[in-house]
Amino acid sequence: MAILTPLRSFFPPTTLLLPTPPLSFNRRFTLSMKSNSNSKPQITHQSIMSNNGGTAIVWFKHDLRIDDHPGIVAASSHSSVVPLYVFDPRLLSRFPDEMVELVLLAVEDLRKSLKERGSNLMIRFGIVENVLRDLVKEIKATVLFVEEELEYDLRTLIATVEEILAADSVQDQKPMVELWRTSLYDVKNLDDLPAFYKDMKKPQHDSSSLFSCSSLPSFDTELDWGYLPTIDDVGKFLESHAKKGKEQWHSIKHTSAEAAFRMDHAKLFESQSPLLKESRLSELESIYQNSHGTQRKRLKNSVFLTNEGNIVAGGTEVVLNALAGYLRYLEGTTRDDWQEVHQRLRETEIRTGASFGALFGPALQLGIISSRRAYYEAIRYEKERNAGFLSPLGYSTTTVDAAINAICSIEWYRLLSLKRLSGKEEQYCTRLWRWNGNLIQYTVAGHEGPAVLLVHGFGAFFEHYRDNLSDIADGGNRVWALTLLGFGQSEKPNIVYSELMWAELLRDFIIEVVGEQAHLVGNSIGGYFISIVGGLWPSLVKSIALVNTAGDVLPGYSSLLFFKERTISGAAWFGSRALLQYLRFSTRNLVKNCYPTRPERADDWLITEMLRASYDPGTIAVLESVFSFNLSIPLNHLLSKFKGKVLVIQGMNDPIADSGSKLAMFREHCEGIEIEELDAGHCPHDECPEEVNTMICKWISTIESRIYTENASISSSCI
Repeated sequence: MAILTPLRSFFPPTTLLLPTPPLSFNRRFTLSMKSNSNSKPQITHQSIMSNNGGTAIVWFKHDLRIDDHPGIVAASSHSSVVPLYVFDPRLLSRFPDEMVELVLLAVEDLRKSLKERGSNLMIRFGIVENVLRDLVKEIKATVLFVEEELEYDLRTLIATVEEILAADSVQDQKPMVELWRTSLYDVKNLDDLPAFYKDMKKPQHDSSSLFSCSSLPSFDTELDWGYLPTIDDVGKFLESHAKKGKEQWHSIKHTSAEAAFRMDHAKLFESQSPLLKESRLSELESIYQNSHGTQRKRLKNSVFLTNEGNIVAGGTEVVLNALAGYLRYLEGTTRDDWQEVHQRLRETEIRTGASFGALFGPALQLGIISSRRAYYEAIRYEKERNAGFLSPLGYSTTTVDAAINAICSIEWYRLLSLKRLSGKEEQYCTRLWRWNGNLIQYTVAGHEGPAVLLVHGFGAFFEHYRDNLSDIADGGNRVWALTLLGFGQSEKPNIVYSELMWAELLRDFIIEVVGEQAHLVGNSIGGYFISIVGGLWPSLVKSIALVNTAGDVLPGYSSLLFFKERTISGAAWFGSRALLQYLRFSTRNLVKNCYPTRPERADDWLITEMLRASYDPGTIAVLESVFSFNLSIPLNHLLSKFKGKVLVIQGMNDPIADSGSKLAMFREHCEGIEIEELDAGHCPHDECPEEVNTMICKWISTIESRIYTENASISSSCI
């Protein structure tokens, strides 16, 4: 896999690679989304006719299985079926190297399974729109089955495919594009989706609703089905399609924030003393090696088949076998493959239940098994342990509990996202981006001008910038705002959260979604996150605006605390649960106190949404991070690379911090920053948005003029 890592640096952001969506995209896809979400029936066993005639194409993307696959079952009612997988460089570049290996293993197993059912898997390399257009012409396809997507760039891609096929003048009969999806929960109309997760009805336990396909009609005419590539083939393919530019941007994605800080520490220690540098580097290296483990030996019948061996990898049967071993952890086993699963379970159980997502999350993301199949396997095992019954008091093993909680969580956030995408009564158009397998909600305002990214504080979401987005965009900017992982309606996976993780998320969002240097604006803890981004990866950032930021200003920095391994202590476990109950009870008063000048701005909508999010699955894991936050790297150190490009906006009535003392420290220890004081509390951007919007627009205009002048000066000196 070494060949893939440097090649990925040549690919610009995925969203920029996709074709510009047709003009009818917003209108047509919104209507399609509403129809698919509410009125258009999903594919069911009863809706599949005996024979629909014509030729069907099944386009596989992130649904690399036959088991519980409504698309392949619906296609089987046609006269002939051509299953297709396209190695598209734009889609492959979305994944880290280990996921690319998993794709190859899953595609190999998918082809094998299709052959066992009398069919085959057509494999192609290239741009999927062109492949589909040519294939539809070649086989005169009448329908294309494709799984419904949530991510913006993939939805754009499907809409583009539909537009191309509809516009093709050669075809007499335009092929239909049929979107399908599976759902663990029985929600026929998204309008009926409850606002609170606690009000969701439990999924049905009957596995008879799973789709199965024993045979498929073959295509009579001889076709070129393509060859199954090796990992080296994929590497060469990516290299041949690599686009030069922004190599530095994409290479930094392969350097973790922790590793970047280690390099930063090395420079700091070298400036102090060569002997100190050597001793501290040795200490850092020891900590890094201990936290990253050692190379493992591969079993002959291992279910961890990638080079790195961190995830369950293989086809459907391999993953189901690993799942069976995972669920039976407490039973013990003499099987080598299950013993290996149990060992990895122990290694990845960084908090209770986290091992399931770490080991099986990638397979679920690629659809090697469906969420429904994984859920029913866990339920079936639970019934086996309890004489066919399910206890109302909970599950009998931690592994069953981990699997079911993770699957139900994934399905809940998928439904929340589908409802948001329906666009009903939304002030801003919601888009979705997937980071490390998790759904992140964001929005965009404006069509031209400098890029601006707004980052919210702890417990908030992108809508906290509800009255900033449009005004800043109207000032001649393109404005992005996202809801960070663990907040709002973005996913809250069962992981250990940290300020470094959130900084890496922002880094990747700038690279993959924004696609250019951006002005960063952050409130509260969001201000600290963007300061880390600016301090570690300054090439991504034009300027930084801190709005009542978290973090301290301290002279003489030399801390090593960042490199201690994050663990969940007993105090954090109890404290997070007590904190959650307190926040639910006190949300209204706490938020009102942060708006001392205009308390009416802390309205019912804002408070209700914060309260709603507190009931989402995974909230406890986020709150546990409060007890392990490490803000020991001072702001003055992080901002030292941004002399003259840092704006501090401070509400002077902040109930959380001593604004006067903080500004005094900024003035004394941060060279060249600009400071604006406001008669506001902790969230001045929402309490007095008009004033903050004016400050930010003026600030961006000033920085842009300065950058233009500097570039003009450099250009003239080169002539």
